[in-house]
Amino acid sequence: MTCIIIDDEPLAREGLERMVAETGAIEVLGKFSNAPAALKFLESATPDLIFLDIQMPKVTGIEFAAGLPEKTMVVFTTAYSQYALQSYELEAVDYLLKPIERGRLEKAIAKARRYKTLLSAETEKTVVEETGSDFMLVKADRRFYKINFRDILFIEGLKDYVILHTEKQKLITAMNLKTIQQKLSPDYFLRVSKSYIVNLNAIDSFDSTGLYIGEHEIPLGEVYKTEFLERYLRDFTE
Repeated sequence: MTCIIIDDEPLAREGLERMVAETGAIEVLGKFSNAPAALKFLESATPDLIFLDIQMPKVTGIEFAAGLPEKTMVVFTTAYSQYALQSYELEAVDYLLKPIERGRLEKAIAKARRYKTLLSAETEKTVVEETGSDFMLVKADRRFYKINFRDILFIEGLKDYVILHTEKQKLITAMNLKTIQQKLSPDYFLRVSKSYIVNLNAIDSFDSTGLYIGEHEIPLGEVYKTEFLERYLRDFTE
């Protein structure tokens, strides 16, 4: 897998390049001090992943990411935690807070590699054939599988696909989040951000910015927060 680094701070660029190289998991094709310079490079190169600073002159990382091709994955890097929710709204793979820790970087790279595998042409894709009141019937490799709604922890939107996360497996299907939400029982599921639908019964805890399901942290979007709190607290107290 390949990447580029975009950051207006020279020390940040050098430090991240060194850390990425030390992981041995990804090749750095280039590093740039601003978005326009990187854009020119992208006219003739297609890295799998971009490590992208948010606060930069000329063009911010948020503005730059909004214009990238669908298949390009982005990991935002910034010293300001308040940008986290906005980055997830752009379907970023991850969000790294400076100073970046080695373990956290490795986790982000592993996530990007996993996404690349899931989105590859060789990865088996499922097709949602039918939904009932408490289950979903999906087809994969000429076989049909019954997925009970209660077993789905959350559903993640990723580019033109959605990933169904259960305790035992991940199923990917060519469908956007809005379409699959229409097939789900509202008794179980609620959309909590642009990229996530959660099973309300699977939530372990939450705070003002996210929900926690096992080891997974799900961002809670501002426009979805009021509905989530009303629904979750109502169900919890009933």
